[in-house]
This record gives sequence, C-alpha cells and structure tokens, in this order.
Amino acid sequence: MRPEFSTSWLADATAAIAERAERELEALVAVSSPSGDVHGAEEICAVVAALLPDAATVERIPCSTPEHAPDLLATLDGRGDTGVLLLGHLDTVHGHDEHRPLERRGDRLVGSGTVDMKGGIALALGVLRALAELPETYARLSLLAVNDEEWRTGDFAHGPRFAGYDACLCFEAGERGPGGEEGLIARRKAAGTLRVRARGVAAHSGSAPEAGRNALLALGEAARRVAELSDPGGPERLTAVPTVLRSGDAFNVVPAHGELITDLRADRLDAFEAVLAAVPPGVDGVELEAEIVRRWPGMDTRELVRSRLVEPAQALLGRPLAATERGGASDASHMAAHIPLTVDGLGPRGGKAHHPDEFVLAESLRVLREMSQGLLDRLEREAQACRNPEPHERFGRAEGRATEAKDLQRYAEHECDILLRHFQHLGDLRILGHLRPGIDLEPVGQNRGLALIDAAGLLVPAIAQRLHELVVERHVGLDDG
Repeated sequence: MRPEFSTSWLADATAAIAERAERELEALVAVSSPSGDVHGAEEICAVVAALLPDAATVERIPCSTPEHAPDLLATLDGRGDTGVLLLGHLDTVHGHDEHRPLERRGDRLVGSGTVDMKGGIALALGVLRALAELPETYARLSLLAVNDEEWRTGDFAHGPRFAGYDACLCFEAGERGPGGEEGLIARRKAAGTLRVRARGVAAHSGSAPEAGRNALLALGEAARRVAELSDPGGPERLTAVPTVLRSGDAFNVVPAHGELITDLRADRLDAFEAVLAAVPPGVDGVELEAEIVRRWPGMDTRELVRSRLVEPAQALLGRPLAATERGGASDASHMAAHIPLTVDGLGPRGGKAHHPDEFVLAESLRVLREMSQGLLDRLEREAQACRNPEPHERFGRAEGRATEAKDLQRYAEHECDILLRHFQHLGDLRILGHLRPGIDLEPVGQNRGLALIDAAGLLVPAIAQRLHELVVERHVGLDDG
C-alpha cells in the first residue's frame, strides 16, 4: 500500500532518519576526502550512492574545478509540480595525514568533516529517502553533492542548471539565532581571496644582505596595509585577514620570492576593490603583484524567508524563530542567484569546523521524534483548550470542525488528525490535495512552486531543528470552500 502523508508517516520517517543518522555519519567520516583528491572523492561518492533511495537516478557531472572528480547529482522524478534542490559538499579541508574517523566524546561526535559538512549530507540523504515514498509531492527532487567547495577559486558551474527550481535547501551546519532561538541562515557575506606575489633579489644573508631585495619583508608590509582596512563594524562589514605567507628556502639566503594569501569578507563583492588597491606595486625594490583569485557572491534571502517561512511558522509553532546570518561562504550563495528562495544552515549543530577536533552534537541528530512530537502535542493542546472555533479559523475555515473536547480528541487519534487538519487549511497545500482524496484544495498562483517545501518542512525541522519554519508558506484567509 502506498504511504500517505500523515502524522503516522511523519513519525515513522523521522524515527527512521534518527535511527540511521549517526551510523551514516560514521560511514561518511570514515572516508578521507580532502578537497582536490580524486581517489578520496570517488570513494565518498560511492558511499553516498549506496545510501540513496533505490528510485534515485545518479549522474556524475563535471566539477566546477578542473582536474577534480566529477560531482554527484541524485534525482527523484515525481508526479507533482515542484522542483527542490538539496545542496551540500563532500570535500573537507583535512589532508589524509590529518584525517580522523568518527569517535564519540560525551555528546560530541568528533571527526574530520563532521560539521563541515558530512553531518548535513547524512541528513539530506535521510530527507531524500523519506520523500522518495511520496512522489506526488514533487516533479523533481535533487541532491547535488560537490567535491570542490572548500578550495574552489573559479566560478561555480552548476547554478544555471537548476534555474527554475522552486527552492534550494542547503545543509551546511545549523546554528541558533542571536537570542538563542532556532535559526535559519538567510544571509551570508560575500567572500574573496587576495593573493600577492613578490619578486625580489636573492643574496647571502651573512656576507652581502644589502645586495638582496627581501620578498618576505615586502609581503609583511603588504599584509600590514591590507589588515588595516578591516572594519567589521563599518558600512560594508569588511574583514581582511592575512592567513598564509610563504617565502624563503634557506636560513642564510635573503628570500627572493614569496606569496601572501588574505581572506576577505564583506556584504558586497565590490568592497574588495579597496583592499586590492591598498597593495603597493613595490616595497624597497621588491615587485608586488596582487589579484583577487576567488570571488563568492553574498546571499540575502531574509525578506522571502521571513515573510513566507518564519512568520507563519512562528504563529503555528508558538515559539520564536529567526532568519539569521553567518560570515562563512557556502554554495547556497551561488544558488541564491538562480533560486530566489534559498535557505541554509539545515545541517546538525556542532563546532570547530576546519579544526582537528571538529564535531557534531549528537543531540542535534536525536531531535527527530521529539520535534515532530512536540509540534503534534502543541496542536492537540490548542484544540483541547478551545471550545470555540477561533484557533482553527486563524488557520483556515472552521466549517465542519468539531469543537467538543471528546470530538477533538477523536480527530487527534484518527489518521486524519488535528495536525493534518491544520495543515489542510494552511495555505494552498497542493501536496495534500494529491495525497488525501477527501481534501480538495487548489494551488493559487506562485504558491504552487512551494508545495514540496511544505512537505519537506515536516521532516527537516525535526532533522536539523531548522526547517520547521517550512511547514507552511503563509497564512490565508477563510476559505469559502
């Protein structure tokens, strides 16, 4: 018998994801997949392919970065109208000699790439498997897992391929909002990499240092000038942080060559031009050549996320939510230029990304049943507490709804319970029209494109404590029927 979208299906699906998440994270972290390593990328792609639902088709599409292993694209074709992209990356910053398999330390799952971002990949795979059972909810549901996110310096090649999709859900690590509330990342800074190359003159540092032109000192001066422009509290929120300086081959030779790398972040890409201009053409006879070798756009989808997702979900859930921001770069920023409703931070929470002790909080992988049950409990309490139809009216029409406590309890215990009946009236949910013959709803205009988000929103919030914001798209007025 084909599964139907109901609270019992939701409970089963979230429980299945919770049960498998830690084991699948362990399998993913067991593979060392440093960015640029073709063998590691092929091995991790094989693991991901093995964890996909049987119905998924798998393609290996050219990576944005030359000489990298092809990226992995898994697709489920359905019978609905909506296109949704799940997005993540498989590469890590940890080299093979630094790789650490998963180990548990209290409530921390420590290992290379856990929070950035194999934990998110594990959850995205769970969502894909769950929604594979409900092909009526989407036309196309895709998972794109790339192999070059950490060190990519060129353009991101995949954006145009997904133009026309209705939503992009990126599973980078989750986080709290500024007040400790659940957060959904809807804003990221632009990112850039400034490279300065120096050409000086070598000389013996003991017998003739004056004959040399010291590339190391010149790069040090360039680093000082660049760092002076950092102004995180300024109008562009610019940060310019020198991170790498390479120069010299021997302890007794004036270094003739060198390279300086600086990480740049700001609200706009244009803000980096002032940093580039601050590097002088030369210092004390050493030639300097500066260029920005990596440009990642910023992302700001806060208006859409707040109006279509956060505000209506807060009214439903009765808890504060936030469209928050993060300074780190993500491929969600590239996708936002092609898919306006792009959200990020849907992976598990953790910390120490790019550090040997990188970790995921096991608690953030255990919240599946608790979050879904919490939502159900809230709706049942609301129904039990009210003998008048007002709470139901604010989510849709009250016609035909029982108001006696015993009848409300009966509905809650029935498969078409209070939770589903709320969703039935929560704003043009085409998916429920497909899945429940007794529900006759028609999509209205642009809302058709967000139907799957409502379905995914019932899983992902529990998975990552983030996508409960996606349960509904927006409130609607009373339906005349």
